[in-house]
Amino acid sequence: MEDGFDTVVAVGGDGTWSHVADRLVGTGRDVRFGLLPSGTGNDFGRGLGLAYANPEEAVRALAGGNVRRVDVGRVLTPLRPAEPPGSSTLPGRHFLNLVGFGFDIAVIDAARGARFLRGEILYKLTALQELFRFPGIELSLTGGGGFKREGRHLMLTISNGRFFGGGFPIAPGAEPDDGLLHACAIGDAGPFKRAALFSAAGKGRHVDSPRVEITPDRSFRLEFPEAPRFEVDGDVFTAQSEVLEVEVLPRALRVVGG
Repeated sequence: MEDGFDTVVAVGGDGTWSHVADRLVGTGRDVRFGLLPSGTGNDFGRGLGLAYANPEEAVRALAGGNVRRVDVGRVLTPLRPAEPPGSSTLPGRHFLNLVGFGFDIAVIDAARGARFLRGEILYKLTALQELFRFPGIELSLTGGGGFKREGRHLMLTISNGRFFGGGFPIAPGAEPDDGLLHACAIGDAGPFKRAALFSAAGKGRHVDSPRVEITPDRSFRLEFPEAPRFEVDGDVFTAQSEVLEVEVLPRALRVVGG
C-alpha cells in the first residue's frame, strides 16, 4: 500500500482473509480487497457468492472488477492469540465473518489434529463427537438496543456473514452489507436434542427451535464467568477479561468480485 497499490488480493480462506482485512481496515485507507478462495471453509466468500469450484472462475470474477462495499466486525476488548504460545496481547481485532463461543471452540480444538479431512466434512464429524462431550457455557448477552439473554448455552455466534463451519447457514438472514451483526444464541440441551439442533442447522432450520434466538444489532456486550477462549474467523483467541464488546463498522471495506 505504501508503494501506491490500490488493490490487495489474498489467496486462502476465512482465516487468511480475516488477517488481511484486519490490517487493511486498520490502516484507514480505502483499498480494494480481492478474495481468491482456496481455504478450508471459505464461508465469508460463500456468502458473497465466491465459493468457486475452480481457480479460473475465481480469477475471472476478480478481473471483472465488480466492487461491493461490505461491513466489518470489530472486537473492542483486548485479546491474545492462542498460537503461537506467548503471543502479544492485541488491543482489539477486526473480523469479516464471525466470532464464536462455546461449542464452536470445542469443535475447532477437536478438529485441529485431523490429517485427512477438511472443510464441511471435518466440521460435521468432529461436531458430532463434541455433541456428547462439550459441557456447555454460561454467558450473558446484551444488545446495544437493550436486548438481553443469559444462562447456559451450547454456543453463541455473532455473525457478519451468513455461513460458518464450511457451509452451515448459522445466521440465515445476515447480509455482509446490512449494517448489522447477527447474534445466534443456542441454549444448551442434552446430547440428542443437541444432535437434532445440529441437523437442523445444516439447512438453516435451527431458527425454528425455541432454544435458538437470533438478534440483529449494531453492537453486543458479552459477559462470562471467566475470560473465554473464542474464535475469530477460525483463529482461536483468549480474551483478557470476562467482558467482551463487539461492534459493526458499516461498509468499511471494498471487496472485489462480490
